[in-house]
Amino acid sequence: MKIVVLDGYAANPGDIGWDELFTLGDVTVYDRTPPELVVERIGDAEIALVNKIFLSDEIMRQCKNLKYLGIMATGYNIIDTRAASAYGITVCNVPAYSTPSVVQHTFALLLELCIRTGEHAESVKNGKWSACPDFCYWERPLVELSGKAMGLIGFGQIGKGVAKVATSFGMDVLACAARKRDSSGMDGVRLTDIEELLSSSDVISLHCPLTGDNKNLICKKTIDRMRDGSLVINTARGGLVNETDVADALLSGKLGGYAADVLTDEPPANGSPLIGMPNCYITPHIAWAPLECRRRLITEVVKNVRCFIDGHPQNVVNKTK
Repeated sequence: MKIVVLDGYAANPGDIGWDELFTLGDVTVYDRTPPELVVERIGDAEIALVNKIFLSDEIMRQCKNLKYLGIMATGYNIIDTRAASAYGITVCNVPAYSTPSVVQHTFALLLELCIRTGEHAESVKNGKWSACPDFCYWERPLVELSGKAMGLIGFGQIGKGVAKVATSFGMDVLACAARKRDSSGMDGVRLTDIEELLSSSDVISLHCPLTGDNKNLICKKTIDRMRDGSLVINTARGGLVNETDVADALLSGKLGGYAADVLTDEPPANGSPLIGMPNCYITPHIAWAPLECRRRLITEVVKNVRCFIDGHPQNVVNKTK
């Protein structure tokens, strides 16, 4: 079985290894692949593994031997799954591997907006506390989470993990999802619709996949329905927000803050309206990047390939013949 990894570096820059994958076939690993070389590098391989490379109908049409696409991530919006089904290509992702890390990162971003830990630590380093006439100071108003309402758009495993932590902070949680979800057994969590969530939340956190239906979900129209000074957290996908509208809302003060681990274009080679905005923190898509998390990812990627080779694929995200 010929296997090619097209963009392996982000998930595995050398601190994990590909030993288990190499036991499954003739494997070639590329750190990165530019768009113009995707077809050439897949060549006559039956299996291709990708992280963020977009695979279109046109690419798959030219890769006649391709039978399996393994996504080294949970989101699969990089694959034209309809075309894959038409060509008889099985597409599999890795669900839930990043849940603890993304939950952790969600609160790292939220707490930075509320307490400005980095900003205050930097001011101490620069001598401000040493020169202060009082025993303490703060650069900006500080926010306590207890008693605030947190709205979760998306209530899968990550959303539920965030809800659990939020309630431990004393927050009330509102949640909505495209599919009906169960919140039984989760004290302090109430399922609702998007309209009530937008108007009743102090913090809104995104935990849904990017689809054609929810692109630019956070835009001027939905921001206008939010409480003045609301905080928005995005650890899902950059395309869920209209970055220009969010930047405008930050400048006007309608939004009290925006913090995200994702942008519409990654990397933002041509910039982003959000970079440099006041009350805005952007991290470079690292919520999934702790070593422990990436180890789980690679283990499941290899398991997916093995299951496909054995004739019983798992984590399939498209309809196959």
